Amino acid sequence: MLLLIALSACGAQPATQAPTTAPAAPTEAPTLQIPTEAPMLQMPTDAPTEAPLAVAPSANLTEGCVTDYDPRVDYFPAKVQVEDGAGWTIAYFNNYKIITVLNPWRDAGEQFSYVLVQCGTPPPADVGTAQVIEVPVRTIVSMSTTHLPHLGDLGLLDRLVGLSSFEQVVAPAVVEMIEAGELVEIGRGAGVNVEQAIELEPELIMTFGVGNPERDAHPKLLEAGLKVVLNSEYMETTPLGRAEWIKFTAAFFNQEATANDVYGAMAERYNTMAAQARGVVERPTVFTGAPFQGTWYMPGGNSYVARFLADAGADYLWADDDSTGNQQLSFEVVFERAQAADFWLNPSSWQSLADGLTADERFAQFAAFEHGQVFNNNARLNETGGNDYWESGLANPDIVLADLIKIFHPELLPEHELYYHQQLLP
Repeated sequence: MLLLIALSACGAQPATQAPTTAPAAPTEAPTLQIPTEAPMLQMPTDAPTEAPLAVAPSANLTEGCVTDYDPRVDYFPAKVQVEDGAGWTIAYFNNYKIITVLNPWRDAGEQFSYVLVQCGTPPPADVGTAQVIEVPVRTIVSMSTTHLPHLGDLGLLDRLVGLSSFEQVVAPAVVEMIEAGELVEIGRGAGVNVEQAIELEPELIMTFGVGNPERDAHPKLLEAGLKVVLNSEYMETTPLGRAEWIKFTAAFFNQEATANDVYGAMAERYNTMAAQARGVVERPTVFTGAPFQGTWYMPGGNSYVARFLADAGADYLWADDDSTGNQQLSFEVVFERAQAADFWLNPSSWQSLADGLTADERFAQFAAFEHGQVFNNNARLNETGGNDYWESGLANPDIVLADLIKIFHPELLPEHELYYHQQLLP
């Protein structure tokens, strides 16, 4: 009888709370009746059954779309984290990710969010004002040459279909695409050719903003219904912070794993050299730039340039300033502080010291000029003046840092040859 009772209890019955005391023992042991055949247990017909979990991908899908969507599956096993940058965030969910650009331009009063949805899966129900973009993106228009090194390092140049302008491009692979007629030029800023952009049907246009409707392209492109993303890498105040935007670009192509590898190796090289240079005892003094239309724009002490100089083991003469932008100074103010400086970096577009004397003979009174310690970051120019320092240099700050260490402390990197910089001769 006890076995029959136990078997019948296997039906769908509500759970009962365990007794707090044991039941009294029977006075006489019951006679057990063993059935000749075990009864068949019947499961309730309305019992819930959970479908088997779809096979989860072992890597992000960089080609194609999901064909068997399961909301329980994480479709982004490879993820990125923002470590050195301050201008954007990323949050991952099973089938979508949300990127927010925090500071699209100086003193911006707005932020921009993008919901990147794995194609073949549904977007979240409420995205507010955020743009929804299916990933991985198959075609892109780049409105800045600074994006090109990212596409190259990620192996994505075949996704590039258009540029804002051809004349500034230095990357040989992209130049070849231009010469082969594989790319379309759609114009810059507010003068962008919207009709041409529409004809290209790009899945993504990556651009930047300065907060001026007369100079920005994104308002017109968005109005035309195109998928437009603002990349504000130029707002970062550290070399690694700018370079880390390769992760931002990678997220739109599900290329997080490659971005982590590329950035991680570069950052390690940078930090190793910076630690070595920061430990030097003697630090040369340095200043930068040259007057433009009578005003000397000197980078602030918390700027991208100032961080480079500190990491290279130099004493920047305006390091005591706490701004991240440029100070507008007169020749006289700069001369008073920098007359005896050891080094002078990046004086406008000079190719020689003679160019400096042509601009203003007073430059010869600086000690750095007199001793020939003037270096410019224009060693790699294309035929139309495009400067690779402002293209691949932003994505490779380790090479820029190596240049600077070679200039200030050549004994630390005896084998390195200047890549982006050159010493100006008479």
